[in-house]
Amino acid sequence: MLDPAFVRERLDEVRAGLANRGLDPDAELKTFLELDAERRALLPEVEGLKREQNAASESVARAKREGRDVSAIFAANKARGQRIKELEKRVADIDEARTRALLAIPNLPHASVPVGKSADDNVEVRRSGEPRTFDFEPKPHWEVGAALGILDFERAARMSGARFAVLMGAGARLARALIDFMLDVHTGEHGYTEVEPPFLVNTAALTGTGNLPKFEQDLFRIAGDWDLFLIPTAEVPVTNLHREEILDGRTLPLRYTAYTPCFRSEAGSYGSDVRGLIRQHQFDKVELVKITTAEQSYDELEALTANAESILQRLGLPYRTMALCTGDMGFAAAKTYDIEVWLPSQRTYREISSCSNTEAFQARRAQIRYRPDGTGKAQFAHTLNGSGLAVGRTWIAIVENYQQADGSVVIPEALRPYMRGQERIDVQTR
Repeated sequence: MLDPAFVRERLDEVRAGLANRGLDPDAELKTFLELDAERRALLPEVEGLKREQNAASESVARAKREGRDVSAIFAANKARGQRIKELEKRVADIDEARTRALLAIPNLPHASVPVGKSADDNVEVRRSGEPRTFDFEPKPHWEVGAALGILDFERAARMSGARFAVLMGAGARLARALIDFMLDVHTGEHGYTEVEPPFLVNTAALTGTGNLPKFEQDLFRIAGDWDLFLIPTAEVPVTNLHREEILDGRTLPLRYTAYTPCFRSEAGSYGSDVRGLIRQHQFDKVELVKITTAEQSYDELEALTANAESILQRLGLPYRTMALCTGDMGFAAAKTYDIEVWLPSQRTYREISSCSNTEAFQARRAQIRYRPDGTGKAQFAHTLNGSGLAVGRTWIAIVENYQQADGSVVIPEALRPYMRGQERIDVQTR
């Protein structure tokens, strides 16, 4: 959430940031500005009436000392008190409505973000590895997996519907190996603390990270009287670990990693994305989350992105890193790098991690603050998140990039200790 004072005092800057996102600033800000103007008009009236009420109390005491009738003063006080209550109720209602309006306004892009309208305007920052040259026509992962008996969509559909999958045998073991490998690297080498959070969270937690109220259609809500949703990503519970806390700035940055299943309705996705494992309603992910000071956050974004990239490097998977333009960033992000892995069957790079700095946008919503030296005035922290990595898409990349002409799949060396030494998945070893 944006700071209301910042919006009011630096309105031209806010308008420019929203316009760079491809939005209509007038439409985005209209409700907030109207409510904010009404609030600022009412506050002096409330304060003036309170001063009059205090002065009236002195008038009553003086009138009594002088033996005068005070009934008229009491009547005026009563009417004034009622008016104060009415105005204070109106201010409280405006505050609530103004907050709702702010919750619907996206974060502003950082000055370093390239200005653009769509993914076509994203800027390549770097790439690693060369796509493999095949001496046969590479198959998509759903064909390779089905032939090996390690991936089954039909049985998943019978129990859960479309866009679910069952991993079998070595396919399931490969997914588990990826999770363990990623967590070991991030905790053992990159300095993250592992977290096992709840997979169900409440409205307040999702509001804190920016998923609610704007994106409820993307979530799975629990039926009945529960105020609970299945998590769309571990970013939600892990960022909310320090909700409504004031941290000691000397302990920052905090670095967390978590494996969780993730659940998304994926409303609006279509085309090639709905085939195979690319975009499922349920998928696994290892998430990276940081809570930092304002001064640390952009250095920590670079480090977080490098941590995610290192997983692909160790697995020998070609990738490129893209700086997203203003028109392609997520709602809460001030700056985002997308890491895209090469998929031979599609002959293109596809997103496997999105690494973002939200600055104070989430922290203001979740009331995560810190005192820079452990004392003094508290200020809002900066929060960062990124996949380290999406397990299903890494599984896809391995199956497609390491497929062989005979239909088998070679297991990357880095994963073999997690696969009990297995070097290849074929029909005999599945």
